[in-house]
Amino acid sequence: MDFRHTMKGRRALSAVAVATGLLLTVAGCGGGDDGNSDKGASSPSAAAQSSSDGGKSESKAPESDTVLAEVKGENGLTLTVTSAKRDEGGFVTVEGTVTNNTDNTWIAANWRGDERELSKNGASIAGASLIDQKGKKKYLILRDTSGRCLCTQFTGGVRQGATAQWFAQFPAPPSDTTKVDFQVGSMPPASIEISEG
Repeated sequence: MDFRHTMKGRRALSAVAVATGLLLTVAGCGGGDDGNSDKGASSPSAAAQSSSDGGKSESKAPESDTVLAEVKGENGLTLTVTSAKRDEGGFVTVEGTVTNNTDNTWIAANWRGDERELSKNGASIAGASLIDQKGKKKYLILRDTSGRCLCTQFTGGVRQGATAQWFAQFPAPPSDTTKVDFQVGSMPPASIEISEG
C-alpha cells in the first residue's frame, strides 16, 4: 500500500512540474511588445514584407536597364549607352546597345575608324572616342599588341530590327573628370557620366 501512495505522489509531482514548465514557456513566448524587444531580431512577416517591397538589399535591376544616353542617327540607327565605369587598371569601360532600324543589315563600316591599323578590326566599334571637353582631350579605344581594339566586333553585322550589345575600353581621363562625350561614326555625341567601378 505504501508503494501505491508513493507512485501516485510521484505522478502528481511530475504533472505539476510539466504544467509549470509549459506555463513558463508560454509566458516567455507570449506578451506584447513593450518597446524593449530585441531590435536585431526580425520576424518572418517583416522579412516577407521586405521582399514584397523589393527590399533595400535585394538585387537591383540589371545595369543594362539604366540608360546614360541615347542618340539616333545614320538612317535609323539608335545608339544607347548603359554603363561607363572607371576601373582600377586606369581605363574606362563603356557599354551599351545599338538597334538597327534601317532597311538593311547594318555592318558598322564607318564605326571602325579611319586609321589603317584599325581596318583589321572589320565591322566593329573601333573608331569610337571619348571627348573630355573640360580637359580638351580625345581618348581613342585601347588596342592589344596585335593592334586589335578592346571593343566589340559586329561579326556578320546587325540584322534589320535587331539590337546588339557592345563594349569599348578607353584610357581613363583624370579622376576629377566625370562627364565626357561618347562619339562614334556620324552618330551625334552622347554625353555620359563616368562612375567608379
